[in-house]
Formats: sequence, structure tokens, C-alpha cells
Amino acid sequence: MLSSVIANQDVHQKFGGVVPELASRAHQQNIIPVVEVALQKAKITKNQLSAVAFTRGPGLLGSLLVGTSFAKAFAMGLNIPIIEVNHLKAHILSHFVEDETQQDHPEFPFLCLTVSGGHTQIVKVNSASDMEIIGKTIDDAAGEAFDKAAKIMGLPYPGGPEIDKLAKSGDSLAFSFPEPRIGDLDYSFSGLKTSFLYFLRDRLKEDDNFIEKHKANLAASIQHTIISILMKKLRLAVKQTGLTQVAIAGGVSANSGLRNAIEQEAENSGWSVFLPPFKYTTDNAAMIAVAGYFKYLENDFAPQSITPYARGGF
Repeated sequence: MLSSVIANQDVHQKFGGVVPELASRAHQQNIIPVVEVALQKAKITKNQLSAVAFTRGPGLLGSLLVGTSFAKAFAMGLNIPIIEVNHLKAHILSHFVEDETQQDHPEFPFLCLTVSGGHTQIVKVNSASDMEIIGKTIDDAAGEAFDKAAKIMGLPYPGGPEIDKLAKSGDSLAFSFPEPRIGDLDYSFSGLKTSFLYFLRDRLKEDDNFIEKHKANLAASIQHTIISILMKKLRLAVKQTGLTQVAIAGGVSANSGLRNAIEQEAENSGWSVFLPPFKYTTDNAAMIAVAGYFKYLENDFAPQSITPYARGGF
């Protein structure tokens, strides 16, 4: 990896969540200068590029349209191919980025728990091009549960990192919340969000300062519950598949509680675990590039007529 440049969109913080219209406008404003800076940091010119990889989906359609349109035009001007990348597969393949921080990467086949604000999946990764979803959320994602719990507690956006920070000084067993009973390897987090909301509603009736008094314990307890739900299905997936190489990916893979839990499981059960560097946990161009690289090796190029998609496509 010669360079990886990210333009942050702090504008969403004042709204407590991502505003699609603002996101797509920010993409339009940032995409040309970001590419320019990336080329400068890599110390190459655009004429040295062999192909352009871009996120086709899933995601916010307005932002995807900006990226897709730019990739098409940029590649057409250089007379090089374009490579469409699935956002979720790219998170998984971030484990194969080679840079100065590179650690060991898993060998195919392996299991990957992909957890973010929009997605929660257990994926059997047979190769860079052959991946099978064996478990997924039937409603909300784990990252959404973190963010919603944080919002209910009055914490700033994005809420996941705030909960993680508070949880470090809290008692994870101070409060208990019900875990869903979902069959097979699937997840559900909508019931947990509702339970947390009602729990706080009832406590606030008794004490207006309940959240403030117990903020760290609440954060630790809800984090413990979410991680417990994630780990139970991951253990079951290992048991069913016999695969003991286990990776995590996506924004929630930066959570210290989840990292500790999976490392502890590795010690207890003999798993080989792979944690992505923090800079590759959130959305980034490096993971799209490495996914594009695997496709480039197979001459798997996309036509100029290709369009983005907001959902599905795995």
C-alpha cells in the first residue's frame, strides 16, 4: 500500500447520524482532491495506474453514484479498466493489505465476523472471490445497537467508540439485558435496543440522574451483552464448520471489548485469530484497493455501463 487517504465528514456529528444528502455532497467536494493527494503521497502519476477499483455497493446510493461516476470518467480518460468491489467483501480482504504495519493474514478458508453500523455477518471465506454468508442479522446490526444505546444515553455521535471508552471503567455485570433466541447462526439486535430503551425509561422515572450516575456501568453492560451475542454465534460457526482461523472486520472490529473477547477465545479454544489494524476497520480506500487487486489478477473487470446498488450484491 503506497498511500491511503481519508476525508472525514465531521458535518454529521451535529445531526447525530449520517445525513445521506450531506454525505453525497461531501463526496463530490472531496473526491478529486483526495485522489490527487493519494497520488502525491504514493509518489506516482495517474499515468502509472493499471486500473481503478471502486465501491459499487452496498451503501448510500448518492455517495456510491459519485464514486462510480468518478471511477468511470477517471479510467476512461486513462484508457484503463474499472473494477467493481463489494463493500463488505472489501472489509474482509482488508486483512491482506500489505504495508508497514502488516501482520499475519489468514489462509483460505477461514471465518470472518463482519460487524459495522449497517451489517453483521458471519462469512465463510473460501477464497478472495468465493465467500459464503452463513449467518447474518435478521434486523439491526451490532454497530447500530451500539450507536442507538449511546444516543439513548445522550452520548455524542458516533456512539460506538464513546460506549467503548466508558465501558473501560464500568462493571460489565452491573446490569443484565435479555439476549435474543434466534435459530442457526443468525443475529437480531432490535429487541436488545428496545429492552435498553425501556430499562432506562423505567429507571429515569425513579431517578432523573440515573444515566449520569451509572453511565460507565451502563456502557459496560450493554457492550458486554452485544459482544456475548456476537461471540456465541461465532463459537457455533466454528463448531459447525470446523474452521479455527477466525477474523473480524468492519467498524465494530475496532471495539476493545470485542477484540479482548476474541483473543480470550483464541487462548481458551485454540483459535488462530486475526484483528485488522485500527486504520483499516472503518471505511477506507485501502480495503477497496486490495479487493480490486485480487480481481485484477483474474482480469475481472467491469463495463462502463455498470451501476451502483444500495443493498445486497454479495
